[in-house]
Amino acid sequence: MSARPVLGIICCTRRVGSEPAQAVMERYVRSAMMHGDVAALLVPSLPDLMTAAEVAPRLDGILMTGSPSNVEPARYGDDGGEGPFDPARDEIALSLIEAMGNLKRPVFGICRGFQEINVALGGTLRRDTSASADLIPHHAPDGAGFGAMFDHRHGVTLAPGGILAAALGRDALEVNSVHYQGVATLAPGLRIEACAPDGLVEAYSTHNNDAPLLAVQWHPEWDADTNPDSKAFFALLGRALRGDPLTSQGQRP
Repeated sequence: MSARPVLGIICCTRRVGSEPAQAVMERYVRSAMMHGDVAALLVPSLPDLMTAAEVAPRLDGILMTGSPSNVEPARYGDDGGEGPFDPARDEIALSLIEAMGNLKRPVFGICRGFQEINVALGGTLRRDTSASADLIPHHAPDGAGFGAMFDHRHGVTLAPGGILAAALGRDALEVNSVHYQGVATLAPGLRIEACAPDGLVEAYSTHNNDAPLLAVQWHPEWDADTNPDSKAFFALLGRALRGDPLTSQGQRP
């Protein structure tokens, strides 16, 4: 049996009891491995001990996951903002996105990963997606239980001719919505794949130095075992790591 491609999955800096830990929720790992049919390695966010350039050549692609932490506003030319922050993840993640682009290898993102890819490529973020009167609520009300947060949902419209519209075979779907931040300015070169009813960008794609890049603001890993749309996202990841095109001939995001 031929070896499967190897997906790097970014870790967050967490605390387990009184100790620091490098961690990623298992639902990201299992969803990618099962529905993308890939092997996986966890990439620690320890920039004092490792550079992205050291690890990137060993990976066939990367997945930037969601996290409770926010990208530090200074990374996109802003100030203030509410944490928690994870500056070590910011450093590894943003440099890893650049390194994978230089190597022409796929990059996928979910939630925080969607936000940090936009920042890495020159975009900015807004921090009011659950509080602005101009937007629908993009997060469950304060005090909602963990499961209830992922039950908070809204529709998205898929861009005609996009990767997601082609993969799912329709022009709209319903997604979970668990984020306080979102895209303010979309990075140059990114193509919108999906938008919320209020116009907020919910997914985008591009070819990053000829390598496929796809990211979504929602959490397909939450229900990947039961939701065909979520399975399709990870199937696209698996295809990208194998070098298969994600669009039909003649389409290029």
